[in-house]
Amino acid sequence: MFINLSNHPSDIWDETQLAAAQAYGEVKDYPFPAISPEMSSDEVKKLAEECVEEILKIFGKDITVHVMGEMTFTFMVVTRLKEMEIKCVASTTERKVTMKDDGTKSSVFSFVKFREY
Repeated sequence: MFINLSNHPSDIWDETQLAAAQAYGEVKDYPFPAISPEMSSDEVKKLAEECVEEILKIFGKDITVHVMGEMTFTFMVVTRLKEMEIKCVASTTERKVTMKDDGTKSSVFSFVKFREY
């Protein structure tokens, strides 16, 4: 099973990303929590531990977890999951930037692959 722990639900992914995720198994979304910039490291660690416990309770250990989001939380979740020998992946993208005549910039991100942490 492929658990998507990010702010980007799998139902908005393009076909390439969805197919790459499905290669790991059935895709299930788990909402990425809101991480206040005011939170202490201890508060973020507690939230990460609670999140890992909940994911394991719901989905078990035979999973791959796609973790993308606030960096300290992501680091703590990935570290904990890897301690339990659970595979974690990040999505890689190619950024395409377009500059308009009025000076505004537009960026489009295209999925490339999943990379293991």
